[in-house]
Amino acid sequence: MTKKTARNVAEKLIEAHLVSGEMTPGTEIGLRVDQGLLQDALGTLSMLALEAMEIDRVRTDAACQYVDHNLLQTDTKNADDHTFLRTASARFGMYFSPPGNGISHPVHMERLGKPGALLLGSDSHSCAAGSLGMFGMGTGSIEVAMSLAGMPVYIRMPEVWGVKLTGSLPDWVSAKDVILEMLRRHGVTGGLGRVIEYYGPGLDGLSAMDRHVIANMGAELGATTSVFPSDGAALEFLRLVGREEDWTEILADEGATYDVHEEIDLSTLEPLIAKPSSPGNVVPVREVAGQPVYQAYIGSSANPGYRDFAVAAQMFEGRQVATGVSFDINPSSREMLANLMNEGLLANLIQAGARLHQAGCNGCHGMGQSPAAGKNSLRTTPRNFDGRSGVKEDLVFLCSPETAAAAALTGVITDPRDLDMPYPKVMPPKDPIRLDKALIAPPPLDEARSVTIEKGSHTSSLPLIDPYPDAVAAPILIKLGDDVSTDAIAPAGAQILPYRSNVQKTAEFTLMRDDETFAERAMAVKDTSGHVILGSENFGQGSSRVHAVLCPQYLGAKIVLAKSFARIYWQNLINAGILPLTFADPADYDRLEQGDVLVLDGVHDMLPDRQNLTLAIEGKGGIAVEHALTPRQIEILIAGGLINWGRDKLPRGDDTETAVA
Repeated sequence: MTKKTARNVAEKLIEAHLVSGEMTPGTEIGLRVDQGLLQDALGTLSMLALEAMEIDRVRTDAACQYVDHNLLQTDTKNADDHTFLRTASARFGMYFSPPGNGISHPVHMERLGKPGALLLGSDSHSCAAGSLGMFGMGTGSIEVAMSLAGMPVYIRMPEVWGVKLTGSLPDWVSAKDVILEMLRRHGVTGGLGRVIEYYGPGLDGLSAMDRHVIANMGAELGATTSVFPSDGAALEFLRLVGREEDWTEILADEGATYDVHEEIDLSTLEPLIAKPSSPGNVVPVREVAGQPVYQAYIGSSANPGYRDFAVAAQMFEGRQVATGVSFDINPSSREMLANLMNEGLLANLIQAGARLHQAGCNGCHGMGQSPAAGKNSLRTTPRNFDGRSGVKEDLVFLCSPETAAAAALTGVITDPRDLDMPYPKVMPPKDPIRLDKALIAPPPLDEARSVTIEKGSHTSSLPLIDPYPDAVAAPILIKLGDDVSTDAIAPAGAQILPYRSNVQKTAEFTLMRDDETFAERAMAVKDTSGHVILGSENFGQGSSRVHAVLCPQYLGAKIVLAKSFARIYWQNLINAGILPLTFADPADYDRLEQGDVLVLDGVHDMLPDRQNLTLAIEGKGGIAVEHALTPRQIEILIAGGLINWGRDKLPRGDDTETAVA
């Protein structure tokens, strides 16, 4: 693009990290990565990838491995993984956040977040870093490992979607309602190919943690990321956590423009709620008021701020949880928990009958706290996909802390504006507790080289991936519909997550909610033909979990054919050596059935040529298909994935150069 004289915040952040390509929407660009974020459910694979690539030390300015997902220790597997991640962090020169420290995204803001930095995370909600004036993106574990090893991250240059905020939020309406309003307007695909930049006078009433709520759930819109300016709100947050020296002002230039425009008058918003089972299924709370509630849940990376817990605590002062309601409190960080205790707010909740859980992700991804069958659960979490809570066909609603607490008080879904009480006014602690030694710092390089990485007996090396064949003739093993999530492809929960460091074992659970026989049938054809997975719109939405591609790859997947893909999943397929194809005519989806054998000949020449790309259907003719791979991505696919392709391109030695390929 022609260099603009007036730039918005997103353009400034991208330009500051640009190492290849041009900032023209839709073209591939390479970006230097400053910080890495790993969480334990997915970081195990990043560590195994670093080990496979024989990396000596990570090359980013900072990187941290968080333990926040696999916290249940019902046997040795999770505990063994914690030891593996701690020792691997020391070996590769990364910070380590032990179990109980809290959820990666708010803890990273507290201890390492820095305005102007580009953060790449193995968790899809790494976009939450945009609340602090950072450029944060979620992606697959292997791609994060490559960036930690010194490679740029490659993305399509997004459009910048400017959302102007005006007015101020009414009582009983908060930041969660802002992002739910975006989802009400645009659904779960509205942000595809875009960075969302929030600006305008309405920002004055939103703290950095309010902005975290909005930026975090930009992932649910399908956006590349969301960004906010680094202004007085960012400075105030860094002052509260004792790191004001890390603040840098980053504002949009006067006269900056945007590719897409939106405006929200905050004063017109009302309490909103996403009904089961999609974050985009949003209605006003008043439309579903009166339905009985079994569970009300406060916490998660989507509502991790002090005010999110303090509002609920003040609402419950001198009151009791309604009979039959499980009121679950999930502190976002150890530092947050300490401050809630110090201010006496935790006592309000405990005395009222709330259940206190350890600081971490917990029930957000089905690791405990599953609701009763067929009962409504109101949660401040970011997602409510079918079965994500650990209960098949669950009934999970997404809402603000005010709405969740109102339901816990009354026993039914309640518009909090109808409560007979004044709206709580929350102020941050005057003398906040700061746990500035919560993260375990990496040892010096010489000491790190002597660290032995300790693995549990269940941990397995990453499966080797062969180069992509020049011809494919494989059956469609399963036909799926719209909005299939990575939760459905690679389920989480207490039964499965302990095996996250073992792709071969985790593969046994692939697509189990849709077809319990899938993995067995895939193994039967793995060594002969492999298989094809057929999907419809927005295939692979949700979490960045790379198991959703590595497990099908291990089971022999050659092609995933869909009408459209979610951004991270599409990229992960290429990185795992699986070809993502889309229909030239979406109506052809209806022509295909499970069991049809699809044939693609001359793949190596056909992909670069892009012309006349046809899938033959044995006995049914053929269909025209398309792909959006760049020449670099075609090389990755044919090589058999990102590790095979990038191993020899990584910088070596003690220098800190960034590789460009």
